[in-house]
Amino acid sequence: MKENFLGEILISAVLIGILVFFLEPLNLMMPDIMHPVMVPVLAIVFVILAASLWKENRGDERVEYHKFISSRFAYFAAVATLVVAIIFQTLRSELDPWLVVTVCILLLAKIAGIIYANIKH
Repeated sequence: MKENFLGEILISAVLIGILVFFLEPLNLMMPDIMHPVMVPVLAIVFVILAASLWKENRGDERVEYHKFISSRFAYFAAVATLVVAIIFQTLRSELDPWLVVTVCILLLAKIAGIIYANIKH
């Protein structure tokens, strides 16, 4: 359990670092010419993270409860951040449709997960 925990944190930190490089406004850390090179790296690290999350083993009630709490925090943080971004961009009259699509996908995935859990368990 502990090695999975540390591995997941390490992969997540690497993914965050790569994403920060994409947003870096001064082009000091990663010039624009590096973006096409970093896109496959970003995709590979994301696939590794997704695979590690997908292959999680079941644990006792305490472990399951911890996963449940962390998932709820992550879901709430994602939706809240995107809704705040939608509000700010709407106020500036430059709403990016990807923000709305992403929130809709998150909500639909949550609904699908609830339906799946009710049918399966």
